[in-house]
Amino acid sequence: MSDTIPYADAADLAAVRAFVRARALSLGLSDERVELLLLAVNELTTNTVQHTDGGGHVRVWADTEHLVCDVIDGGPVPVFGRSMPSADATRGRGLAIVERICDKVSAIPVPDGTMVSLRLRRR
Repeated sequence: MSDTIPYADAADLAAVRAFVRARALSLGLSDERVELLLLAVNELTTNTVQHTDGGGHVRVWADTEHLVCDVIDGGPVPVFGRSMPSADATRGRGLAIVERICDKVSAIPVPDGTMVSLRLRRR
């Protein structure tokens, strides 16, 4: 099984989630933690589809302690450390949710865009 899947539009996101689920389970992430990862990946890939051109790709791999999911797209490097928007806000929760459900989130510029890395401890 490949460790990477491309996506270009909203029609591809179900396949991305299925890919991430299968890879994460095969790499030893618990069912409960897989659900958190899927929520985070869905938030990031939906942002890609809504706010950038050209889609992106998702890579899932593991080191000795963590499952790592890299979401690479053509967007700018996001700003983390935001507070959660108010309850009546209609947008803006995605990155705040991602930060709260993953053990570590980081972003770096890469050629043609950004790579956001999500880390969840493999328990």
